Amino acid sequence: MIRQYELVERVKAYDPSADEELLNRAYVFSMKAHGSQTRASGDPYFLHPLEVAGILTQLKLDAGTIATALLHDTVEDTVATLEDIEKHFGKEIARLVDGVTKLSRLELHSEQAKQAENFRKLVLAMSEDIRVLLVKLADRLHNMRTLFHLKNPDKRKRIARETIEIYAPLAERIGMHQVKDELEDLSFAELNPDARDSILAQLSRLRSEGENRVQRIIQELRGTLAEEGLPNAAVTGREKTAYSIWRKLQRKNVSFEQLSDIMAFRIMVDTVPECYQALGVIHAHYPVVPGRFKDYISTPKPNGYRSLHTGVIGPERNRIEVQIRTSDMHEICELGVAAHWAYKQGEQRTQQGREYRWLRELLDILEHAQKPEEFLEHTKLELFQDQVFCFTPKGDLIALPRGATPVDFAYAVHSEVGDHCVGAKINGRMLPLRTQLQNGDQVDIITSKAQTPVPGWERFVVTGKARARIRKFLRTQQRTQYIELGRAILQRQFKSEGYEFSEKALDGVVKIFQQPSADDLLASVGSGLHSGREVFHAVFPGHKPHVATPKEGDDKNSITVPKPKPKAKGNNAPLPIRGLIPGMAVHYARCCHPLPGDRIVGIVTTGKGVTIHTIDCETLESFHESPERWIDVAWDIGPDSPEEHVGRISLVVNNEPGSLGTLSTVIGKNGGNITNLKITSRNTDFFELLIDIDVKDAKHLTNIMAALRATPAINAVERARGR
Repeated sequence: MIRQYELVERVKAYDPSADEELLNRAYVFSMKAHGSQTRASGDPYFLHPLEVAGILTQLKLDAGTIATALLHDTVEDTVATLEDIEKHFGKEIARLVDGVTKLSRLELHSEQAKQAENFRKLVLAMSEDIRVLLVKLADRLHNMRTLFHLKNPDKRKRIARETIEIYAPLAERIGMHQVKDELEDLSFAELNPDARDSILAQLSRLRSEGENRVQRIIQELRGTLAEEGLPNAAVTGREKTAYSIWRKLQRKNVSFEQLSDIMAFRIMVDTVPECYQALGVIHAHYPVVPGRFKDYISTPKPNGYRSLHTGVIGPERNRIEVQIRTSDMHEICELGVAAHWAYKQGEQRTQQGREYRWLRELLDILEHAQKPEEFLEHTKLELFQDQVFCFTPKGDLIALPRGATPVDFAYAVHSEVGDHCVGAKINGRMLPLRTQLQNGDQVDIITSKAQTPVPGWERFVVTGKARARIRKFLRTQQRTQYIELGRAILQRQFKSEGYEFSEKALDGVVKIFQQPSADDLLASVGSGLHSGREVFHAVFPGHKPHVATPKEGDDKNSITVPKPKPKAKGNNAPLPIRGLIPGMAVHYARCCHPLPGDRIVGIVTTGKGVTIHTIDCETLESFHESPERWIDVAWDIGPDSPEEHVGRISLVVNNEPGSLGTLSTVIGKNGGNITNLKITSRNTDFFELLIDIDVKDAKHLTNIMAALRATPAINAVERARGR
């Protein structure tokens, strides 16, 4: 156990002006507060905050951070309160302690929801003061070092998974690679001990087979650098961690024997020019592995990391990775934000540099996520991925997860840029928005004020910020459309019963349907959770509907399919629909592909709104037993509407050169755009095809079909039904 005077001496050794009295008071307060409490290991509980403080002294952090480490569990695990902390140690220490303290009294259903809500609180706290994160990482590091004392294996695995998915990436984001490596290794040992043991055994075998190989490579590299004018260059070598090797095996899908670059060598020089001189020496003497060179000196990582990386076929024909940096760069590489701590120089305590851009993006995700679990999901997407580095046209660096697209890039620049993105130029070429970006790409986003997020974007974006923003827009848009649709359904229902619809009438029945407000009730009707008939009878419980007398010869069990008709001004006018965003409140059935001009009917689908079918669609037979789900609808799309719909046709085409070219030319000349083509049958004489075409309406599709029938290469054309 670190004694009180030893802790003070550690801090005073690197910060002579540290508040000694503050450290002494925090030490004594924490020891008394925890009293006789013990941990799972049987050790006194006070040993934990003391070890956390010890870890932070190794990072040479200020007295306030060390005091926070000593006190960080007092509010959560003892009778001490935040008011007590503020009274004895001031507002700043109380704020830091509060930031690290978990929300222990959460009344949430799942463990994941608790985890998400606590992480949400941590993000808010560390956005105000990054020291909260430093204390939290040190706290997690000591907990992982003592994890084996916990008897419950499920709890150990949950903590290890949370560590490897959240805390290790957070440590990497602030450049604390030593902490990140240890957190990953300790988590890996718990989550996949067999894989870790296997890799360690392989590394041990390699060491025994190539005795002193690392030392021989180091000696040769030193000699080569000295001969070329760099006698003071220091060279060290190390094996990569078991977890990093395992991830590489997974990512590259290769065996351990095929993975040759498991050794990394570091060259330390005095100045930046000497870094590039050393790089030239290495490249001049050894063959370079293509695609392995990275210059993080001219283009630092967002967390401030600077170094030159290259891969070469080095001494003794070993494939090795070489990192070249100065001693100042090395300190930042290992300790990250703690290496150039603003508090040491008494600078302003809010960091707004590029290295904190990711933190602001987490706050943006927090703002747009609907639930804590969704925030946690997006945050993992944001943190737990390799990165690519791209540039704006002005040369600003944007770091993104690997696999990111121009839409992710646009949202990283600014949320408004993402919302209004219509296209992208990558290295001067117009490319699709789903194109995956590569390191060094220059991306120019083209925007339009008329553009809004598209549902399809969610399928290919990879950043949490982009996904959260798109989902929020779609939720808002979908709710608005459900409310409008619900209002239209109720207006029609009320009119059909001889009443004038008023939203005030809904205020008295919202509790019956367990909805918070009238708008929520309208949305539930629009989404199909409740029918218009249910709501009407709740508003007028004594109303007796008029029952029509069946005509002679009518089958009492038959159901008359609603017949759409032109927009009328009577009580039973069909519900007008517009080209709403597919997948929202109203969408078009893929079984019959209805087009403006077709006779149509709407079917209410629970939780999805209304699905539009053609009146002769075979699928409608399955709804004959549910007449309450049928809605009489009609198109409300003007002749100048820019919206396009998908029409599907089946064709029989001659199997001869040029037939498909002729087919696509005819469709294009008649204003259609082929969006999908499937060959359903092929023989020596004919092709049978299904083609989806973007058209304006049924008349447009009919014109295209007529033009195709007039083409000699095409034997038959019909409008297709079914998928």
